[in-house]
Amino acid sequence: MNSNLTIDFRDPKVVREIGLAVLVKELGSVGTAYFIRQFDRGEGDYTQKHIEMADNLTHNEILEGVKKTERVRSRQ
Repeated sequence: MNSNLTIDFRDPKVVREIGLAVLVKELGSVGTAYFIRQFDRGEGDYTQKHIEMADNLTHNEILEGVKKTERVRSRQ
């Protein structure tokens, strides 16, 4: 960034534009997308959704899911 440039950091539009430019320069487009996605709040009630999902699973289904996850992770 040019140190002679005066930036109004109180202007959200300016901060966004400069911030995105720096992210793209340093991380590339894909890296920037992954970075921004970390701050997505999502929607709905995450906890309630997962409680309801778990209520519909048997112990054997949960165990099979864990085993499948372990197999996938061991290949990485």
